[in-house]
Amino acid sequence: MKRLVLYVVLLLAVGGFLAWAIAQSPGYVLITYDRFRYESTFWVFVALVAAIWLLALLVRWLLGVLQASGAWVNPWSRRHRERRVNKASRLGQRELAEGQWAKALGHLKLAAEHDRQPLVHYLGAARAANELGEHEQSDQLLGKARDCQPDAALAIGLTQAQLQIARHQYAEARASLSELQADHPHHPQLLTLLQQLYVQLQDWPALCRLLPELRKQRVLPPARLDELERLAWTAAVEQAGVEEGAAPEQAREALEKRWQAMPGGLRSEPLVVRAYADGLARLGDEGKAEEVLLAALKRQFDNRLVERYGLVRGREPARQLSNAEGWLKSHSQNAELLLALGRISLRNELWGKARDYFEASLRMEHRAETCAELARLLTQLGDVEGGNRFFQQGLGLIDQRLPAVR
Repeated sequence: MKRLVLYVVLLLAVGGFLAWAIAQSPGYVLITYDRFRYESTFWVFVALVAAIWLLALLVRWLLGVLQASGAWVNPWSRRHRERRVNKASRLGQRELAEGQWAKALGHLKLAAEHDRQPLVHYLGAARAANELGEHEQSDQLLGKARDCQPDAALAIGLTQAQLQIARHQYAEARASLSELQADHPHHPQLLTLLQQLYVQLQDWPALCRLLPELRKQRVLPPARLDELERLAWTAAVEQAGVEEGAAPEQAREALEKRWQAMPGGLRSEPLVVRAYADGLARLGDEGKAEEVLLAALKRQFDNRLVERYGLVRGREPARQLSNAEGWLKSHSQNAELLLALGRISLRNELWGKARDYFEASLRMEHRAETCAELARLLTQLGDVEGGNRFFQQGLGLIDQRLPAVR
């Protein structure tokens, strides 16, 4: 309201000043050029100039209105083209998220062909084509993305590797990621894809070599990394020395090399120790396997290691039995330990003690393995009826684990 009053006052002041100026003197203007002659009072000339200026403003406004209306009406105008591209981009991204691959492919290709920044559209379209099984078209779209934005090689390469993994083209994915790793060795997403690829390929040694960088870059939560490290090294140790055609000496050397390369803290992990002991036993060195298991069990009592300790044949069976019986003081109700003691007693030809341990283990936990060991022992001792009874019990326990026959 105050502003309106101010404008009115200013308008009255200007009008009053003009009226006073006109009353003082009308003025005179003369313009001649060749045969052209114009003359009028000064104030008429000022009014004429003002009218021409206002007319120019009106014409300019009308031209702007016509241009704007033409842009809205003309389907091929730049405004309409931008609207079509924006609409195609929005629809394509939404359809990509919803899994409508065919629609997303069409809209994202349209957006990529007309947008000044087409990279995201090409990558989305390549993914949609890949989901449709059109792998050749997917690769072509990635090629167009490289052509239009060569400085985005990392983003394009990561997308290509993801699509290759989805197609189970693991060798190609490995080559793509290795090429990227040379230039971006610490990139988190690249490291994540490598980790996933090595798991798919079951290339545990490669994953073990990658683990320190995964931990350094904090690619995964610490608890997940610890679990992955434990599983990777366990599988790597299990895999060592089992290559087809490898000589026993080479296999043993590969197993020891893998064990020595392992981080020191993992050598006390029960899963890893068990894998190492199994490898030694498989290569014929059960004595060393028993020593490894015994050392680990002295550090930490673990049922999985106890089970393996009962299966390996130590260099001195009597000492092995004495070691295992020493754990009874703290674990007298442990079914796994009692089973292991029964097995070690068998190797010492202590039939009565073995039978007592097997029966005690069964009282703690009814297991098919214990029934089988006791059945075998009773049969060997001449108690065929008792042996058959425990064989039947063991088969019944195994039958409970099997799926029902319809």
